[in-house]
Amino acid sequence: MKKNMSSFDRIVRVILAMLFVGLFFMGTVTGILIYVLLAVGAVFVLTSLMGSCPIYSLFGISTCPLPDKKV
Repeated sequence: MKKNMSSFDRIVRVILAMLFVGLFFMGTVTGILIYVLLAVGAVFVLTSLMGSCPIYSLFGISTCPLPDKKV
């Protein structure tokens, strides 16, 4: 898969995933919502590791910086 995520985007996703795990262990969020957040967090970590987001690909979005053009 072609990378379509910038480093900033990847870092934000990992931080959000850690936040969701923290909410789970602190018991701040309970019920079905925490399991949804944990699933979203797992997807965030996976996409961050791959550097590619399938939803970005569907909509043609890329947060990667453009490669330098050689003259």
